[in-house]
Amino acid sequence: MSDTLEVKRFSKNDDGFICVHCGMEVRPLKYTSRNHCPFCLWSRHLDVNPGDRASDCGGELEPISAVPDPKKGYIITHKCVKCGAIRRNKACTEAKDQPDDIKKIIALTVAK
Repeated sequence: MSDTLEVKRFSKNDDGFICVHCGMEVRPLKYTSRNHCPFCLWSRHLDVNPGDRASDCGGELEPISAVPDPKKGYIITHKCVKCGAIRRNKACTEAKDQPDDIKKIIALTVAK
């Protein structure tokens, strides 16, 4: 048995929120953590590791690209407009309540 502590890389945080970018009310997914707005796909730089709310940045995370993943659906890449951090997040296109806007996700797959 190892004496080192295992670092938890994911904390479930499924609170609803008001999107800082478009102002829409975003409801919880109820099965995993939602970290971006399903309407505009923007997020907020709150986490160091998913769900931990340990970042002190607080900047808006702009969706800059999306790639299809055969196991996870689409992965959205966000870039913080304040500090430049890059974050990747699974899209929630299959959610029963407020699924991510698939047209906006597909538009992000086209190189700018």
